[in-house]
Amino acid sequence: MTTRHPSGSLGTARGTALYLGAILGPGVLALPGLAAAAAGPAAIVAWVALLLLSVPVAATFAELAARRPDAGGVATFTRAAFGDRTAAVCGWWFFSVIPVGASSAALVGAAYIADAAGLGRGAVVAVAAVLLATAFAANHIGLRLSGGAQLVLMGLLAALLAAACAAALPHFDPANLTPFAPMGVPGVLSAAAVLFYAFSGWEAASHLSGEFTDPARQLRRVTALALAVVAAIYLALAAATAGVLGSAAGSSATPLTDLLAYAFGPAAAPLTAVCAALLSLGAMNTFIAGASRLGAALARDGAMPAPLAKGHEPGRTPHRSLLVLAALTGTAFAGSTALGLGLDQQMRATSAVLAAVTVLACAAAVRLLTGRARRWALFATACTAAIATALTWYLLLPLVIAALALGYLRLRRRRARPLPPGPVEAVPVEA
Repeated sequence: MTTRHPSGSLGTARGTALYLGAILGPGVLALPGLAAAAAGPAAIVAWVALLLLSVPVAATFAELAARRPDAGGVATFTRAAFGDRTAAVCGWWFFSVIPVGASSAALVGAAYIADAAGLGRGAVVAVAAVLLATAFAANHIGLRLSGGAQLVLMGLLAALLAAACAAALPHFDPANLTPFAPMGVPGVLSAAAVLFYAFSGWEAASHLSGEFTDPARQLRRVTALALAVVAAIYLALAAATAGVLGSAAGSSATPLTDLLAYAFGPAAAPLTAVCAALLSLGAMNTFIAGASRLGAALARDGAMPAPLAKGHEPGRTPHRSLLVLAALTGTAFAGSTALGLGLDQQMRATSAVLAAVTVLACAAAVRLLTGRARRWALFATACTAAIATALTWYLLLPLVIAALALGYLRLRRRRARPLPPGPVEAVPVEA
């Protein structure tokens, strides 16, 4: 098996930045408040539990991607384990949810930016549209540019989050942790369900595995580096939210601004706006890059229209798939804006589909891997499935998308089926 891709454009530094962009998305802007509203101070239990779950999930995706570096990512893994139909369903899940996830990411970032500038609701929509256009433009230009930009963005972002937590944690007050679990175990499960949005991303980055210059060597290192940074930032953020903001975290629209105020005072709002832009662009950049390559790979393998396959090779930009993704994202963005869907609803919907992707990909790893890696995959599959049950009726979304994917495959095969031979005309025989 070939492990080196000379046409790949990603090294360890850019790859780590793209992985961080997938995990450290705009969820850190809104999710601390949403989790606190769901579980109170006990939300920190959900943060810790999901961090522990991230270890086997990240290790499983790194092992799969290192062995099978391909733009198909999760679809490639599930095809090897379960066949073409399951791969198509998994691929459609991920490709379909990115427009919703990207739209919500843009709206979260835009809300912080508009709040800092004192702008209204109309400005939030306009700023979100600009953020989406910027992310798609960066991917249109190419992964080398977007990867370099991501490296700068993630460096600035990590510095801002570290400053916020370092300045806020000295104000930690144990009294803010009582009552610790006002909503009980159901509240913790509800918080874990919405927080899954903040921990999904390993599956998105797997679609970029074919872009690394040496996937077998780099992917495990990149995953370990990204996981270490994510763990440090999320643990500090969870502790600061619960112990410093206390009950105010659940009602604050901008909890990160409240934490940054301890370090920067009145300058916290504009700094948070910068942080929001970095988070939103970073997450959208990675998810769009991964999904566009997945769309091309699915078309290559017959699970999507053949014209989208152009550009699926490592080192190339799949412009047609990217264009379709942009159109779907624009539609999702306009629809969510017109219907006035809340951020909690959009994030839970995204979490439901991404949880389905993670469960199926980890189940594929159980069949494909051996030894310790297989045990990690089995643990990740069981734990993710258990957390996903807290998403209740949102789990209907992956079922609907699965039906659409299988319907497309059935239609495609019916059209490709050769027509039965017509009646053979009798040829007159001359006497």
